[in-house]
Amino acid sequence: MIKNKYGFFSKDGREFVITNPRTPRPWFNYMWNENYAGLISHTGGGFSYLETPRDNRLTRMRYNCLPWDRPGRYVIIKDVDSGKYWSLSWAPTIDKNYDLYECHHGQGYTKIITEKNKIRGELTYFVPTDLNGEIWRVKLTNLSNKKRRLEIYAFTELLMGNALNDIINQPNDKHFTDIHFNKDYETLVCTRRYWVLNRKVTVAQPNIDWRYNLLFTTTLPVSGFDGSLDNFIGRWRSEANPESIETGKMKNTEITAGDPIAAVQSKITLDKKSEIDFAVLMLVVSKDEKNPFKALNLKKLKNIKTVDKKFDEVKNYWDEYLSNVKVSTPDNKFNLMLNVWNQYQAAVTFDMARNSGYYHGGLLFGTGMRDQFQDILGMVIAHPERVRKRLLNALRFQFKDGSTLHNFFKITEWGEKTNHSDTPLWIPFGIIEYLNETADFSILDEVVKFYDEGEATVYDHLKLAVDFAISACTERGLPKIMNGDWNDTLDHIGPKGKGETVWGAFFLGYILKKSFELLEFKNDSLTLNRWKNKYEELRKTINELCWDGNWYLRAFRDDGTEVGSHKHKQGRIFINSQSWSVISELATDDRAKSCLQSGKKYLITPYGMQIVWPAYREIEDNTGLISRCVPGKKENGAVFNHASSWFVLASLLNDDIEFAYDIYSRMIPINSSKRIDRYEVEPYVYAEYVTSPEHETENQASHSWLTGTAVWMYRIGLDYILGFRTSLKGMTIEPRIPSSWKSFKAERNFRGKRIILSVENPERKNSGIGLIEVNGNRVESNFINPDDFSEKEINVRIVLK
Repeated sequence: MIKNKYGFFSKDGREFVITNPRTPRPWFNYMWNENYAGLISHTGGGFSYLETPRDNRLTRMRYNCLPWDRPGRYVIIKDVDSGKYWSLSWAPTIDKNYDLYECHHGQGYTKIITEKNKIRGELTYFVPTDLNGEIWRVKLTNLSNKKRRLEIYAFTELLMGNALNDIINQPNDKHFTDIHFNKDYETLVCTRRYWVLNRKVTVAQPNIDWRYNLLFTTTLPVSGFDGSLDNFIGRWRSEANPESIETGKMKNTEITAGDPIAAVQSKITLDKKSEIDFAVLMLVVSKDEKNPFKALNLKKLKNIKTVDKKFDEVKNYWDEYLSNVKVSTPDNKFNLMLNVWNQYQAAVTFDMARNSGYYHGGLLFGTGMRDQFQDILGMVIAHPERVRKRLLNALRFQFKDGSTLHNFFKITEWGEKTNHSDTPLWIPFGIIEYLNETADFSILDEVVKFYDEGEATVYDHLKLAVDFAISACTERGLPKIMNGDWNDTLDHIGPKGKGETVWGAFFLGYILKKSFELLEFKNDSLTLNRWKNKYEELRKTINELCWDGNWYLRAFRDDGTEVGSHKHKQGRIFINSQSWSVISELATDDRAKSCLQSGKKYLITPYGMQIVWPAYREIEDNTGLISRCVPGKKENGAVFNHASSWFVLASLLNDDIEFAYDIYSRMIPINSSKRIDRYEVEPYVYAEYVTSPEHETENQASHSWLTGTAVWMYRIGLDYILGFRTSLKGMTIEPRIPSSWKSFKAERNFRGKRIILSVENPERKNSGIGLIEVNGNRVESNFINPDDFSEKEINVRIVLK
């Protein structure tokens, strides 16, 4: 069993079970479908939204709240005879002692089990696959030998609209709330008459109606309700001790103004040793539906059998999703991540970007272009049709000159053009990765509008992005860094337009080389020759100007001074230049070896590779925000997992396989979180960064869940360690494994076929194919074109030598 002091992974790996609710931070999960989403913590906290967490937030979450993680989705039980009451999710009644607490975070659901006062509660939160809404499914069991009279209170604090406006203009914003109770359906109908859809903070007042009704109800008979937060909670109280629960009297308040809550009361009697099942439903429906109850078929939904069927559909969806990849290696933690949690986290980042999270609060970032075109790497194996739609949608935020917005918001379809030098280049990255997986070349002929004016095919969008990046080079031939590159905190290097990014040069080279196969497929010889010439120019320029003796520089400022040199007191070596010099194949063999060796010497930590060394301890205004970050955290010297994963990839490509796997293993959250009270965040998903030894809180992690680390660690493990390398023409199988592995098995779906790989390693090698058999026949090549096989399964046996 893989465990820590707060919980453990279930035997099948599909759940992380928290047994002590007093975790170092709230530990979250997600429940969602393509339109509706909710964060759900191990105490019932988090928020819900429809489409976008900023402009269409449904429930509140208070940032920096004390106690943490308030408010939430609560079901409180009250024993009428004793007057005692407690929450089924531990919070908000955290000062009460429970006989049992367990939180089971699974894929798309969270189940919290408690026992208190001889009542066992099982509260399961989930979002159905086909509804804009969420369900809280409850089972109560009377463990005592006497009949129990219970009152049940289900409630959540509502927002319904623009979450940013709710923070900055809440006293005025609450004047537009309507909550009424429908007696026929015993349902609270909640809405608002005003919707702020401003593209940014402004005093402008748009005259827009919030176009939804939110319905809140339970499958039990409703004995009381409240729509007023103030009336339900009472004065100088909190969610932990609402006045209505203490008195047992609901005010039955319908409101047209004020802070909204959806709260319902039910009363039941439980015979000894008996149980009851019921559910709480929160659903969203368009105001265009004149009868929202019939539109939702609410009477059917309020049947517990229907609820259970909806939950089965969620579980079936995730069974299917995870079935696309299965691995069995000697490393159980590697298996656990690739089989379940890495795949699952990649699905979360695909839909949540860097936007909908506890640390990314859903107010600022929207969807990043850079993130969008990377996050497809996880979803494209399981659901390429969703990736196709996502790519076509994102291309609408590109300009006709090839540049792009840096981020965009759903509903308002607005974003910011920040002039980060790398952003356009992620467009070809994502499109080519989609093609590598699917061979769906029809997408290249789709016509997509530009954000400013005009339209073009996807293929032309791709070429324009690359050509824009080529045009944005200095006279020396290196890309201008402009307002920053992938490292957003290098934002004062080129304010005058002359600063250059060395990492960006490697990245441009990588994208150029990645595009060659596509250009050949398209018979686009003019572009191919032009881009090949640029690639070779970059090779020459980089190796003439950017070599520092043992590693590559990071950048040049407007005045030509270097960033990332051994001559400096701080910020001497940056990880990304070293990694991408190898990934792009622009480094010479000796320099590739030297720069990676320098990275190993200066950047290694017990948790992965730190992003820069030594951290900045003095402000360098001509470098950027990085020097204002605290040393050892974030971009200023943390183990920035996204960047660390690229160093793993570079090491694998450079055949330093033992070292690469060692770092990969250190980064696995199960390993990096061994000191869990210091690490703090969830031990089942990757965090954005882990504090390096350059800070006194070494090993403290932050910004979990929403990080590009998820898809890169997933695909590095699948593509480069296990060896499933996709390309436009098919798949090359080339494992790079620790010599300690005697064998492994792995399988994955690919273009309608199931590739089943069995690898034997009798001589304890890292790589090198001595024998390969395909469907029992010995072959010479490790390349597979699935179109050459009529069978649904392609069995590949490899012996390393």
